[in-house]
Amino acid sequence: MQNDYEFRGEHEMEIRQLTEKDQPPLDLLLMADPSQKLVEEYVNRGDCYIAEWNNQVMGVYVLLPTRPDTVELVNIAVAEEQHGKGMGKRLVKHAVATARGKGYKTMEIGTGNSSIGQLALYQKCGFRITGIDQDFFIRHYEEEIFENGIQCRDMVRLSQDL
Repeated sequence: MQNDYEFRGEHEMEIRQLTEKDQPPLDLLLMADPSQKLVEEYVNRGDCYIAEWNNQVMGVYVLLPTRPDTVELVNIAVAEEQHGKGMGKRLVKHAVATARGKGYKTMEIGTGNSSIGQLALYQKCGFRITGIDQDFFIRHYEEEIFENGIQCRDMVRLSQDL
């Protein structure tokens, strides 16, 4: 398998679903969503996948069934030292392939209006903007969130037909 980025060493990076005995990587999940309560809720309801390399968790994503034939990619995070190396793109593509393999017809994803890098990544991976949930982050989070010098207020909704 050819990677978009370089992982050198004895072991190939592996993306796998967490088992019941595994603990979700809360530190990574909280990088993408600062609400521990919301993270724990959707991790318990969805399927959590991790990317491991040399016995270290380098990335994570969570798939959450939302409606018949529809799944949402509710969290995707990459360890800071791996940013800019293509791992996020590989995780999104893995999530799309996994959802397609499970028979879903549509994948949705939401991100903040201030998440400029994520908006670019999702569109490069074939997602299209379908709507905006105004003031989502004001309604659902107690603390103000700022990214890239912009207040995160609105949820930008994207989807992709599988």
